Amino acid sequence: MPREKFVHVDHWVFDLDNTLYPPQARLFDQIEVRMTQFVMDQLGVDHAEANHLRRHYWATYGTTLAGLMREHGIDPGPYLVEVHDISMDHLVPDPELAAAIANLPGRRIVYTNGSAPYAERVLAARGLTGLFDAIYGVEHAGFRPKPERQAFETIFAQDRLPPERAAMFEDDPRNLAAPHELGMRTVHVAPERHTADHIHHHTDDLASFLSALV
Repeated sequence: MPREKFVHVDHWVFDLDNTLYPPQARLFDQIEVRMTQFVMDQLGVDHAEANHLRRHYWATYGTTLAGLMREHGIDPGPYLVEVHDISMDHLVPDPELAAAIANLPGRRIVYTNGSAPYAERVLAARGLTGLFDAIYGVEHAGFRPKPERQAFETIFAQDRLPPERAAMFEDDPRNLAAPHELGMRTVHVAPERHTADHIHHHTDDLASFLSALV
């Protein structure tokens, strides 16, 4: 375990979806349904076209919201409320993960492409409330999404976070490129390993990985 690679780290940045809960919870299945319906309602397209646009905008702009804003001038506020109005019934508390996060030295934050209120609901369902010093959503980045470097720079400036003393935990490999460029230690959290120069470490068990660092 690469404990020695983290001795300089005292700022810990965690993505939310599929990072602080397992992909098997499938929250994004619910969110994607609501995204598609939102696109249908706002743009007046059928289900197939809305689904295509949802995926296209995510691949092109980083999030479906970013594409809707840039190409259609969609107001992000109602979108964020609508797509995140989902059930948390598939989430269960994770005492082992909670203990591992609580033991990390220094400052701990959540940074998600979702909204901060949604993140707070997820953390509550996972038994992680009160463990983080700050929670940042896409709204705090001026609605610029990860993987844009400017989005990270905006959040880190607000938090006064020194990247050279920080680690980033993410399920989406492309969202680790900018943190790597900024000098952060990067950890890909996912069932399958993704090999890339901007990824330092991989884990499919975040609680065990964090526990081994302290």
